[in-house]
Amino acid sequence: MIYELQPLLYAYDALEPYIDKQTMEIHHTKHHQTYINKLNEALEKHPDIAEIPLEELLKNPNQIPQDIRSAVINHGGGTYNHLLFWNSMNPNGPHKPTGVLMDAILKTFGSYDAWWKEFSDAAVGQFGSGWVWLTATTDNQQQNNTQLKITKTSNQDSPLTQGEMPLLGLDVWEHAYYLKYQNKRADYIASWKSVLGWKTAQAIYETLIKS
Repeated sequence: MIYELQPLLYAYDALEPYIDKQTMEIHHTKHHQTYINKLNEALEKHPDIAEIPLEELLKNPNQIPQDIRSAVINHGGGTYNHLLFWNSMNPNGPHKPTGVLMDAILKTFGSYDAWWKEFSDAAVGQFGSGWVWLTATTDNQQQNNTQLKITKTSNQDSPLTQGEMPLLGLDVWEHAYYLKYQNKRADYIASWKSVLGWKTAQAIYETLIKS
């Protein structure tokens, strides 16, 4: 399997004024592309695992040969994380979840605003480069026991390697916001709420609770 950079679902300037066109274009065509290139380079060394879906590799890193394990975790994580990041944003929304996902957020956090405060506080407080996620975990031994959680990861680590399924993710590496916001990460995070789209998160969650 050769991974390729997929086009965004919206134009590079579609998220303005919250995220500027130049940042989006550089982030997508340079940073994301580099992770994809380096993931492909690593997998070329072991064609026998190259056909395993990336999500499965990140869920079970012990199946990755030792000599490329770090590269696949780092660059595969960067590849997977960014794809979810792009799909976590949409200028047309929906800017709030609905249905079973909203029900789960209300049950876990009390309100949507309470969820956002905990999520944004985690993003502001992430030390150094990394991500903040809304994830879901399922206890396979019990029915109807899918739990929501806010998780932080460093660098390009994926919640998948921790047994959690990411529903949406916010990139808090400086390259995601520095051109417009400089060192004002909190301002970037506050603005991100205006471009947050829930369609992908809802689809992932609905598939998870049905499986």
